Amino acid sequence: MEETNVENTNVENTNVVNTKEEETKVEKKWYVVRAVSGQENKIKTYIENEISRLGLEDFVDQVLVPTEKVIQIRKGKKVQKDKVYFPGYIMVQANLSGEIPHIIKSITNVIGFLGETKGGEPVPLRLSEVNRMLGKVDELSLEADQNVAIPFVKGETVKVIDGPFNGFDGTVENINEEKRKLEVMVKIFGRKTPLELSYMQVDKI
Repeated sequence: MEETNVENTNVENTNVVNTKEEETKVEKKWYVVRAVSGQENKIKTYIENEISRLGLEDFVDQVLVPTEKVIQIRKGKKVQKDKVYFPGYIMVQANLSGEIPHIIKSITNVIGFLGETKGGEPVPLRLSEVNRMLGKVDELSLEADQNVAIPFVKGETVKVIDGPFNGFDGTVENINEEKRKLEVMVKIFGRKTPLELSYMQVDKI
């Protein structure tokens, strides 16, 4: 009888572990947060800090402000500047369960979620919309880097200088010479995430 009890206990413990593992695999979708124009990067930082402070990283993967690099003439010199591509909008990859929507909407200068119905839940983006928004910068810079030689090597540490991940440091994992793309591994909320970037979107450290 005692042996039977021990076996049952082991099975129960295994079920508990599996349940906990399943709970950590939270499904996330992309949403657009409406914000006060001109404050996008500050709000992005506020959201990230609040999520980190509350220990909710398992529910929010990424907070992005899509940008493009523009060239301005100042005192006769060309100066590159990051410009927010969708003023007043921030992209969030998250599982909006429990208090997550309320926490994000309570951030200073956040207006609400795009597509949110009155009294209803935020509406997630379709995959085609996500790809179009995240891929826009690549389309704009593709022509500019056609004649650029490969200035990077595998294992090199680089800084992302253009696009939604502007400011992140990462490591070059692969180089696609045909597509003139780099696979760069960056850490987002402590997790390693691979990014496909053009040569013009990263710089040496």
